[in-house]
Amino acid sequence: MLAQRLIERKRDGGRLDAGEWRALVNAYAAGHVADYQMAAFLMACFIRGMDRAETSSLMSAMLNSGEKLDLAYLGVPRVDKHSSGGVGDKVSLVLAPLIASMGVAVPMMSGRGLGHTGGTLDKLEAIPGFRTNLSLDEARAQLESLHVVMIGQSREIAPADKKMYALRDATSTVESIPLIAASIMSKKMAEGLVGLVLDVKRGSGAFLPDLERDLELAGTMIQLGDDHGCPVTCLVTAMDRPLGRACGNALEVEESILALRGEGPADLMEVTYALGAEMLLLAGTHATREDARRDMAIQIGNGKAAECFQKIIEAQGGNPGVVDDPAVLPQADQCELYAAPRRGFVSRIEPRTVGRGVIALGGGRTKMEDTIDPTVGFVISSRPGDWVESGEPMATIFARDRAGIEAGRAALATAITVADEAEPPLPLVSHRVTKGGVEDLSSQSS
Repeated sequence: MLAQRLIERKRDGGRLDAGEWRALVNAYAAGHVADYQMAAFLMACFIRGMDRAETSSLMSAMLNSGEKLDLAYLGVPRVDKHSSGGVGDKVSLVLAPLIASMGVAVPMMSGRGLGHTGGTLDKLEAIPGFRTNLSLDEARAQLESLHVVMIGQSREIAPADKKMYALRDATSTVESIPLIAASIMSKKMAEGLVGLVLDVKRGSGAFLPDLERDLELAGTMIQLGDDHGCPVTCLVTAMDRPLGRACGNALEVEESILALRGEGPADLMEVTYALGAEMLLLAGTHATREDARRDMAIQIGNGKAAECFQKIIEAQGGNPGVVDDPAVLPQADQCELYAAPRRGFVSRIEPRTVGRGVIALGGGRTKMEDTIDPTVGFVISSRPGDWVESGEPMATIFARDRAGIEAGRAALATAITVADEAEPPLPLVSHRVTKGGVEDLSSQSS
């Protein structure tokens, strides 16, 4: 009766108090509320919306449905970063070892790719032997020794959220700002953080393409962090084109390794440094962004960041040799160049189409249970605004067979537009959002 009564109230535009949210979430986690009832309730929330108090109550209920990491005993600041998801976004693979190499603990809990976006866990698992399903005890032990761990959401952390997220994905209720914010923050607040940096994507390849909704999401998550005593900073970054060159799991791991060696694409490094500087400011290890960026560049230049990634891989069961030789990563059976269809400017590289192309090759999933091929994807060397000649190589397709090559070619033909002129792309980092308000950084970005 509890579920039916609350469904009716939310359907009719009413609100739930904190005790009702707690009772509903706990009942669902315990199996006393059926999936079809929760699906109806989530749809009512999606359509009718939730106020700040309801969002905070949902987040708290999901957070308290499981265990938490109490890491204060580590004696170092604990900071994490979360991205709202994009194509070619391998920043976490670079950022976690980089920041950990600078004396800050990074208990990074990530997700898998869904829809057109990639997932950090799928990328890490392209490394032979790498385990992301560590228990909380294993995660704590690794944080004690390395000050960094890169894991998925365990059964102990916010189990109610895990069930509800899978249901939201199946019922098309993902793109609700209160539900997105409560889901993300319930997991992040379980990490025992002193600060959190959010990377909210804007542009055609983002889950929320419109800047107004991006800023609303950022503000909601900042409020939730504030409600739970965790300072949150958000950067709004571009996803109107893929980030970096590589799109596909093993390919993105290789590009991340190159970035940790100081050989990463300029756009990937710019976003990484911008987010990393905010992490170091929240950690209290640096007073200015300029100092933070300088020291991050030093850690990459002296090899300490790459060495830290090697230690993470070894600790989590992977082959650390990939850092010295990325050829250890699984390789696609087929590869072929994609050439410019005409001369002109690259006016568009549509990230959603590229992401869906990776899925068509077998490198992504449309359902959580899908098996993915880590070897397939694209390396797109051209960037929006570049001039290309007819027949000039623009990208490389990596596939498991000839059918995959043709599917990749069709995807790139749709995704990439060459025209007589090109509009400038979105600035890489356009806004900084904190509890104090919104700062427009567009004039400082490229």
